Amino acid sequence: MKTIDDYNFKNKQALIRVDFNVPLNEDMEVTDTNRIEAAKPSIEKILKDGGSVVLMSHLGRPKGKESEFSLQHIVATVSEVLGVQVKFVEDCIGEEVEKAAENLKPGEVLLLENLRFHPEETKGDEAFAKKLAKLGDIYVNDAFGTAHRAHASTTVVAKFFKDKCFGYLLAKEIKSLDKVLNSKEKPVTAVLGGAKVSSKITVIENILDKIDHLIIGGGMTYTFIKAQGGKIGNSLVEDDKQELALDILKKAKEKGVEVHLPVDSVIADSFSEQASTQTENVDSIPDGWMGLDIGPETLRNFSEVIKKSKIILWNGPMGVFEMETFANGTIKLGEAIAEATKKGAFSLVGGGDSVAAVKKFGLEDQMSYVSTGGGAMLEMLEGKSLPGIEAILK
Repeated sequence: MKTIDDYNFKNKQALIRVDFNVPLNEDMEVTDTNRIEAAKPSIEKILKDGGSVVLMSHLGRPKGKESEFSLQHIVATVSEVLGVQVKFVEDCIGEEVEKAAENLKPGEVLLLENLRFHPEETKGDEAFAKKLAKLGDIYVNDAFGTAHRAHASTTVVAKFFKDKCFGYLLAKEIKSLDKVLNSKEKPVTAVLGGAKVSSKITVIENILDKIDHLIIGGGMTYTFIKAQGGKIGNSLVEDDKQELALDILKKAKEKGVEVHLPVDSVIADSFSEQASTQTENVDSIPDGWMGLDIGPETLRNFSEVIKKSKIILWNGPMGVFEMETFANGTIKLGEAIAEATKKGAFSLVGGGDSVAAVKKFGLEDQMSYVSTGGGAMLEMLEGKSLPGIEAILK
């Protein structure tokens, strides 16, 4: 696997695909710089070598060339994070862009306008990719968040470069996932939460051969409980996935994987912060009540499993953590994973909601690695090959 450490960029221009799809407020100011910070080490290495950098990214899902999606809005923040005055050009292909790239001196950074202002980007158009390829000597992909898309800038452009490699961020994502999926250390525990079994089924099927423990929490709990004859009241359930839930339990047993389901739930009489709440056995929830978090006994059971684990994958919250009343299970489970990490376990957190949870509760720095790409990570866990990664390996 070639990374930017395999190259000296002295007098070379790197064309880097970054993921600067950052949130902006009403005043068009960046509200979270994480994605920019994440790309910084790769950019710094190239500049330190004596190279120059052309950055390309998308922002949002523009239908045309709407000004609110212009990367012009992030130039000041990118400059601040990198400690370099970033130049900007109002397109990503064409004569003006080529001239701006050509005039770039070692140590300088140029940010291109939003790639998705051109529909050819998402279509993976070859002619468009070829125009982008004119802007650098070496292609670097450092955008894990878009590595599962076969877009012009993430995949197709790579075919026009003899020299191409992964940036630090993307290389770290691949290594972290590899550590989970191909670990020699045991036991390996996967913690899967979230609302639906259907959204995690391919992940579960793919990882059963690689794990020793499967902890299930969140809304999908109740499909498993109902399938086993439990009473779940008004809890979230996928009635058409009950057979599937039983099949997962059967397959896990055949493969020697221990499945840990909640035994108690914090239940509420409405989906609201102000609801009346109580703790009940997970399989005897009264009608009119719904499970919205894991209960204390479940937490003890799950924490015991986590404590003994050497490798931990966490994807999905344990309850409706956005409401303070039902956040305890997710917080306490996160703290158990943080504690295990402190004692030498490797923990990988991925998927939008679990990443949001560790950030919200200040646990991000206590995990071994927090993935930057929800969709891309899920696809890798499902065993799919990602076009953005394959393009570099070719």
